[in-house]
This record gives sequence, C-alpha cells and structure tokens, in this order.
Amino acid sequence: MDEVVKIVNDIKNGNIKPIYFLMGEEPYYIDKLSDFIEENVLSEEEKGFNQTVLYGRDVSVEDIISTCKRYPMMAERQVVIVKEAQDLTKTIDKLESYAENPMPSTVLVVCYKYKTLDKRKKVTKLLDKHGLVYESKKLYENQIGDWIKRVLQGKNYAIEPKAAAMLLEFLGTDLSKINNELEKLQIIIPKGSTITAKHIEDNIGFSKDYNVFELRKAIGDRNQLKAYQIAQYFADNPKDNPMVVTTSLVFSFFVNLLQYHGLKDRNPKNVASVLKVNPYFLKDYDIALKNYPMKKVSAVVAKLRDIDVKSKGVGANALPNHDLLKEMLVSVFN
Repeated sequence: MDEVVKIVNDIKNGNIKPIYFLMGEEPYYIDKLSDFIEENVLSEEEKGFNQTVLYGRDVSVEDIISTCKRYPMMAERQVVIVKEAQDLTKTIDKLESYAENPMPSTVLVVCYKYKTLDKRKKVTKLLDKHGLVYESKKLYENQIGDWIKRVLQGKNYAIEPKAAAMLLEFLGTDLSKINNELEKLQIIIPKGSTITAKHIEDNIGFSKDYNVFELRKAIGDRNQLKAYQIAQYFADNPKDNPMVVTTSLVFSFFVNLLQYHGLKDRNPKNVASVLKVNPYFLKDYDIALKNYPMKKVSAVVAKLRDIDVKSKGVGANALPNHDLLKEMLVSVFN
C-alpha cells in the first residue's frame, strides 16, 4: 500500500514514467493505479484524442507498440492503457524492443493481472529501467484486518475488530469485494463513525445467526444443535451458501487447528502469525483445541478432503447439499 501511495504522489508531482507495468496476483491495486492514471494524467479536453484503452484479447503486442509510437495531438503526452494484458502472456516478451526505447510523449500502462514476469528476463529489466514495474501481491488473511483499518482511516472511519473479522470471513481475501462493501457502508454511515458487527449484519446481507462464521464457532464449541440448525439453513438456501465454500472454510479451520496442536510457542501473537488468522478468532481456536485432540483433528481433515471432492461432483452420485453437510458434521462430532 505504501508503494502505491508513493506512485500516486509521484504522478501528482509530475514525475510520470513512460511505462507502468502493473502485475501480480492481487488485481485491486492494479485497477486502482490504472484508474488513477486514466483519470488524472490528461485533462478532460486532452482525453478525446490522446487516451486509448486497449484489451489484451483484442490486440497484439505489435498493435500496442504501434499505438504507443503515435504523437499526441495538441497535448504534451498521450496515455495508452492495456487492460487484461495477461491474455498476451505468450507474446509479452515482444515489448522488449519498445521498453528499450520508449516514446517520451507516451504513458503506457499495462495491466497484467494474476501473473508476474520473470524478474531475470531482459524485458522485465528494461521495463523497470525505463519505466516502473509494480507487483501487486496477494495479502495473507492475517493482513486483511489492518488493511481494512487503514483504508477506513483514510476516509475518516473506524471499525470494530469483530466487524473486520466478519468481512474477511464472509468475503475472503478479495480486496475488491471488501472495498465495494465498505463503500456501500460509507454511503449510509456518517463520517467519523465506527463500523460495527451490527452494521455488517444489517447492511451486507449476511444472516446474523446462520452463516459460516457461526457454523465454525458452533463446531469449535461442539454445539451440535446449533451446527445442525445452520447446516439445515444452508441446505435450504444453497445459492447463498455454496457447499464448496462451506467445506473449504471448515477444512481450513481444522488444518489451522492441526497446526496449532503442533506449535510449541503458543503466544497469541505467534499463533496468529503462524496460522495467518485474525487475532480476534484465536479464542475460537483455543476452545476447539480443548474439544478436539490432535488425533481427532487429523481424522476430520482426512474426511473433509473426501467431502470436498464429493461437493465438486466427483464420485458422489450427485448427493444433495443436505446429505453432504450432514456427513460433514457427523464426521466432525462422532
């Protein structure tokens, strides 16, 4: 995030590179930087003739180079943005010739999502030498809470630890999804407010009592009644609660629990770091650690692998969600 702020500030101060090669597993910052350049480098009057947006699936690298070599019309520079450039993976090395001698009056922005260039390659070195290569790395689960806080602080909001943990639990580590939901909340919650768990429950469409967050807690507590009630709710609402997602989250819970059993240093800070979980959830793991011996956890992990395969339709004879959920809970509690 600090690197992104520096890039943005440099552009604001007129230190604009001829090439921005934006790559990596996390598309959120690639989109943010691309959007910022698209909106701010040229004036509205200049954009009509001097701003071009291309898509990787529709053009070749040669087309991109040809566009970049044009001169701007009645402006100091032109901007060429290539979105979904990962579709050009097989030929991206051809950018080497342009990267060696880029047009000083062109700003080329390449959005190369979900992939990275080999940093040892000549093309990568040239892009970095004459432009800027930015790698947007995926955040770990235990980094998302701090990211949410920082994003909200920049907009004069705060957030409760439980609310941040719920967003992570329900939306995963997809920063774009999380940011979209935060922007919705900012429309209805006054600036200077603290976003609470109730705000999440009331406005983001999650059931307060019947969600994966509560299912995992019920399993950790060995609260069989609550777990079966949630499973029934999931079976009745399969579109909102995909079996594959449910199985994956329960599986990751027990894999983390298995790791926890093997830790010698059980200092909360170390546990959160090793398991890559939000510290808010550690109390759930502490309770589950007492309720599930290591041997039992190993058996559950093995069984959940089998159920995960079945949930994807392999060798399950199209078992309904209810039966798979019941099988999962039976394997956990028995």
